[in-house]
This record gives sequence, structure tokens and C-alpha cells, in this order.
Amino acid sequence: MRVYNFAAGPSTLPLDVLKEAQAELLDYQGTGMSIIEMSHRGKPFMAVNQEANELLRELMGIPENYSVLFVQGGASQQFAAVPLNLAVNKKADYILTGNFAQKAYEEGLKYGDMAVCASSKEAGYTYITDMKNIKVRDGVDYVHFTYNNTIYGSRFTELPNTDATLVTDMSSCILSEKVDVSKFGLIYAGAQKNIAPAGVTIVIVRKDLLGKQSDICPTMLNYAIQDKNDSLYNTPPCFPIYMALLVFRHLKKLGGVEVMQKINEEKAKLLYDFIDNSSFYKNKVAVKDRSLMNVPFVSPSEELDAKFVAEATKNGLVSLKGHRVTGGMRASIYNAMPIEGVKALIDFMKKFEMENK
Repeated sequence: MRVYNFAAGPSTLPLDVLKEAQAELLDYQGTGMSIIEMSHRGKPFMAVNQEANELLRELMGIPENYSVLFVQGGASQQFAAVPLNLAVNKKADYILTGNFAQKAYEEGLKYGDMAVCASSKEAGYTYITDMKNIKVRDGVDYVHFTYNNTIYGSRFTELPNTDATLVTDMSSCILSEKVDVSKFGLIYAGAQKNIAPAGVTIVIVRKDLLGKQSDICPTMLNYAIQDKNDSLYNTPPCFPIYMALLVFRHLKKLGGVEVMQKINEEKAKLLYDFIDNSSFYKNKVAVKDRSLMNVPFVSPSEELDAKFVAEATKNGLVSLKGHRVTGGMRASIYNAMPIEGVKALIDFMKKFEMENK
């Protein structure tokens, strides 16, 4: 019996996609072998790679002057790849809004003059700094920010007011809401939260930024080389790319990102409205900055938080324990989380509140 999995990543996948992958696992489209057994240079997988690229372009409205790469190493590897490829003047500004934004900044410091141009660290990352009046230094190669903060449950609703190249980590929100790709120089995202199993990372980079990598940039992190080889410079993470393709097809059948955004907004509103109208639960994030994907909350005590997580698990609502740096609970309600899962969580929260007041 399947549970409702609220894990922050690796996370739940659409049931229809899992069933399709299961049906094709032993014999992929009449080849007599699994997708995980075949050569990445063979026609069957190269077709998967190409269709995944084309469908992502269609779903996100990616302009022709952008390259789409499927690479390895997770978003964390991009913390180094970004400055190694884009920091021509070895100067960039970072916006700190959570754990992964901090890590990206710390990694960037190894490669140049990196500075913090905005931060909400002093308030426990419970809000996003006003982007209208952000102060960006002259001559920076880019401004980096994390679009959705998985741990702290906040998200950007407006872009930094700057002419500098924008670079963003969309790992926990890619394809969850409509974004104008042309506003960014580079978007990257680990797939294990909203698209596919861990192993593939998506990089969307404007083509004029290619070929400017540092002399010390490793070959495997060089965007220009990955682009020239259609993400097939070496053996790619074939199965995650195949799973990403199935998810892209699934999302297209649903009606695309616009439809998915409406569903996500409905799910998030149900949960936030319940929390806000409860005297038992609390969400600490500024209302205007609340994430559609990750909803952290607490009960009146740490003891009750632990009891909540344990009892929720027994009721088929799993992976609700908050991150170790924040405690409490966290419900990750990514694209694949059905609205029925959110309603089941709210029903349990009501019951738990009544029994533990």
C-alpha cells in the first residue's frame, strides 16, 4: 500500500509515471533490454535524450538562444560550476535566503571576489529581502540566488532589480510555476525534488555565456563541452533522464506548467489556510514569501513535534520531520503530491490537534 510521501527529496513521483517505467523496465520499446542496460550512444537512448531536451524547452518556453544540458553531480556541484564558467572577472554577488544559498556562496568564495548583497539570515531566513532596492556591486559577472528555499519554506515572487546576469537554483520548484527563462542567464536544478530520481541535474544556460570558462574549470564541469556533445560527453545518468522524459510527458498531458501552477497554488492555500486558522500550528515564514512547494510548521513543543511525526507515519503520512537545522515538521508538496494527500494531511492535523490540546 502506497503512502503519502512528503519528503523534501528524493521525493514522490507521479504514480502513472512509475507504472509506465515498471512496464518498460525489462523491455524498452521492443529492444529486448532495459533502458538501464543500453548504450547511451545507441539510437534508443539518444532519442530519449533528445525528446527530453525538446519537451523541457516546450514546457518552460525556453528560447532558442539557450542551451539545455543534462549533467551529473547534483545542484551542489553547480555551486562550483557556475563561478568556474561564468566568473570572467572573478566577481559575483550572492543573495542569502537559506542553507543552500549559503553553501553556494561559500563555494563561490573559492573562485573569486564574492559578496553578499542581501540576506535574511538574521531573522532565521523567514523572509525574502525586498528585491526592488537591492544593492548590487558594479562589474559583477552575475547575481546568484536560490529561487525556492527547501528547508526554510520561502520563495522569490519578484526578481532582483538589477541589470546583472541572474543565476538561480530552481531545484525545488522547477516546473511548479511559470517563469520567464529569458530573464535569467542560467538556471540549474537537481531533478530529485520535482522531476526524476537523483542523478541528473538540469542546466539551462544562455548561449552567449558559453566558452568563457576559467582555465582551471574541469572538463566535466565545462558547459561549452557539455553543450557541444549534447550532454553525452561521457556516460550520462541514463535512467534519471528517461524518468525525467516520462515526467515531462505526464506534465504536458496535464496541460503544462500553467495548469500545474494552479494546482500547486490550490494545494498550498489549503494547507496554509488551515495552519493560519489554527492556534496549535504555526508557520514562521512571511506570508508574501511562502513557498508553494515546502511548508514548514511547528506545534506548541518539540515533544509534540516528535509525537506528530511518529503518529503521522503510522497513518501513512511519511517524511514529515523538519530539517535538522529548523526542527518541527515540513510538508513538501511537489508537483507529484496529489491534492488528496494534502487533504489527508490536514485531516490528520485536525485530529492530532484535538487530541493534544
